[in-house]
Amino acid sequence: MRTNTISFGMYYGVLGILLLLSLFISARVGAVPISYDRIFRFLQHAVGWGREAGGATIEERLFLQIRLPRVVLCAFTGATLSVSGVLMQALFRNPIVEPGLVGTSSGAAFGAAFVFVMGKSLNGAWVDELGPFLLPLFAFAGGGAATWVVYRLSNVFGKVNVNTLLLAGIAVNALAAGGTGFFSYIARDPQARSIVFWNLGTLSGADWSNTGIVGFTTIAGIFLSLRYTKALNALMLGESEAGYLGVRTARLKRRILLLNTLMVAVATSVVGVIAFVGLVVPHILRLLKGSDNRFLVIASALLGAILLNLADMLARVIVAPSEFPIGVLTAFAGAPVFLFLLIRAGRQQQKGGFYA
Repeated sequence: MRTNTISFGMYYGVLGILLLLSLFISARVGAVPISYDRIFRFLQHAVGWGREAGGATIEERLFLQIRLPRVVLCAFTGATLSVSGVLMQALFRNPIVEPGLVGTSSGAAFGAAFVFVMGKSLNGAWVDELGPFLLPLFAFAGGGAATWVVYRLSNVFGKVNVNTLLLAGIAVNALAAGGTGFFSYIARDPQARSIVFWNLGTLSGADWSNTGIVGFTTIAGIFLSLRYTKALNALMLGESEAGYLGVRTARLKRRILLLNTLMVAVATSVVGVIAFVGLVVPHILRLLKGSDNRFLVIASALLGAILLNLADMLARVIVAPSEFPIGVLTAFAGAPVFLFLLIRAGRQQQKGGFYA
């Protein structure tokens, strides 16, 4: 195809420019529109240039303390979920896998719901020392446990079975959703409201503190993912073939599961459950450039940040001045793509091949 002649760098350049444009457009859009010239002036003030007498205005504080951290957090979250989708699809050797389908997101939601309801009843010095890290820690534990159970159930006779994978994912998601529902039932009204909105996906609680936490895990996760791209490319040939090429498949699986769970759990503990981003983004890039994970990791991070920012813009204006849950939007967009990929994967299996 003609698109295959385009280098990775050209894709990165185009996606990087589109990401910057989407960030500026997203920073302008909202219940209180902010012009581009004021955005540039506010950014100059933030770094100490051209600070006017009298301090920051209400509009400037709104932009720097609410709008800007939300936009940056949205970009980091989209990148995390997309890279997670690449890792999971390479690990399971199936393009219809994403964190929401294999229990990672729902397990993390269960762990976070536990902290929402039972957090004040936890005793011990370690609780006070963890502070803001308590929620990500429990989300990580829940997401990791759910992903491990789904993987073990789907790995029949040393080979991942797609049907078993989907069934195990449905069962684990149902269990985690039931646990989250139980905590919603016993929670007080403010806690229950927080759990409900959190399960629908929301970026309204963004601030520079949680943005920094998600940003650190996102950037670190991307760099660590790049270390395993060659091994994941070899794993696409099959576990035995990858072993012949010197890949320690058992160790690779453990590390990828751990890395994926950490990235998704931290993001999910802050923004809630946002499904199908990790499914749609890698698939779009495979259609454009192929299945080389060295390309997919970086490109998915960029494209995921772009698409989730566009979805967040739509969520902020579709029912303005209220806010539409972003997780609902991604579900409406991603579910048809999932059904299409499921049908396509079934046809590929009948032909004896693996679509990646």
